[in-house]
Amino acid sequence: MEKQRGSFTNKLGFVLAAAGSAVGLGNLWRFPYLAAKYGGGIFLLVYLVLAVTFGFALMVTEIALGRKTRLSAVGAYESLNKKFKFLGYLSSLVPFIITPYYCVIGGWVVKYFTVFVSNNVSNAATDDFFTGFITQPAAPVIFFIIYVLLTVGVVMLGVEGGIEKASRIMMPILVVMTVFIAVFGLFQPGAIDGLIYYLKPDFSRFSATTVLAAMGQLFYSMSLAMGIMITYGSYMKKEANLEQSVRQIELFDTGIAFMAGLMIIPAVFAFSGGSEEALGKGPSLMFVTLPKVFDNMKMGTFVGAVFFLLVLFAALTSSISLTETIVSIVRDKLGWSRKKACLVVLVFLLAVGIPVSLGFGIWSFIAPLGMSLLDFFDFISNSVLMPIVAFLTCIFIGYIVKPKAIIDEVEVNGTFKNKKFYTVIIKYIAPVCLVAILIFAVMEAMGVIVV
Repeated sequence: MEKQRGSFTNKLGFVLAAAGSAVGLGNLWRFPYLAAKYGGGIFLLVYLVLAVTFGFALMVTEIALGRKTRLSAVGAYESLNKKFKFLGYLSSLVPFIITPYYCVIGGWVVKYFTVFVSNNVSNAATDDFFTGFITQPAAPVIFFIIYVLLTVGVVMLGVEGGIEKASRIMMPILVVMTVFIAVFGLFQPGAIDGLIYYLKPDFSRFSATTVLAAMGQLFYSMSLAMGIMITYGSYMKKEANLEQSVRQIELFDTGIAFMAGLMIIPAVFAFSGGSEEALGKGPSLMFVTLPKVFDNMKMGTFVGAVFFLLVLFAALTSSISLTETIVSIVRDKLGWSRKKACLVVLVFLLAVGIPVSLGFGIWSFIAPLGMSLLDFFDFISNSVLMPIVAFLTCIFIGYIVKPKAIIDEVEVNGTFKNKKFYTVIIKYIAPVCLVAILIFAVMEAMGVIVV
């Protein structure tokens, strides 16, 4: 094991890497789909309010925990209170579950990028192309392996040489491409109606379900309760302003989610006239509806290739952070070198990810709780474990070690301007919200409520 823990070279490196972790498929795929489904402007407004309150408090907590202890999630909780060692293991379990299936979806993005680069957009726009691809026995597995090798390759290079350097390159390019595609899409006939739908709040569509959906999206989008922000915080230098860094990460994350909606919703309106069927495609919005949009656009092949390159960059920044979290946990517990830990994690990702990929095809008979393997792992991690971890973290900080422990860490190099606000959120508001998210998600999965 290296004698000295890796670190980011400066605050910008940390902010770009942490923002890269937060910005992923949740922003570019899930956020636009939910915004379309829950009334556009009203969903956007609720999301923005929650980002600067609920999301801010949880992210400050996790990054401060990491920087204070200089440990990944398992060790961080234990070092503050040995009775809460279990919470470190519980949060560490989340990236072990998420990363393999996330890489499967990343492989799909690689496939679509190659399709557009090779000018086969018309094939991708057919109704059965996506299903035909993911049910094949070999092709999706091959693209999954390519994606995993890209991810682990960056992580093997380390914090400064790999993660920070990749984020410094990919994040600015991602922002530029997002703006380009959004502007291009807005000039398509019919897109302005989609812009109005997306930006103008319709308060008649406001409901508790809208709030819970926005809260859930924020929770997943910002890489909370996965151990990621604790791990990245452990690499953060003491002289960096923690509160300011969190605000900048939030700005990146929310800005990309907003731009993703600006890219996708007006474009889908232009293609479908704003039909509920097209806007409510959900998981297939990116892989089924958007190729149709690009196929009907002037320069659609080029724009589609740029779009899927953008999605690939965003997916990679998140899978890199997930994999780094796993590698950090393995190294902290077993004392292995980075290279050895990366190779073992690579084997683990392949061993779990290949069955997940095959779960849509020849292994589709394996259906726990009536779900595909990917949907099952997604439900267990996102809908069950993450709200539980975040709730217990709030209890841990709010009532066991007390908010002062986090406030003191934030104030290592300056005043924590929002410390009173932070204390109220972490002790009272966030725990109630997280219990609501958990109940909502489980009831939805069981079919008790339909949204």
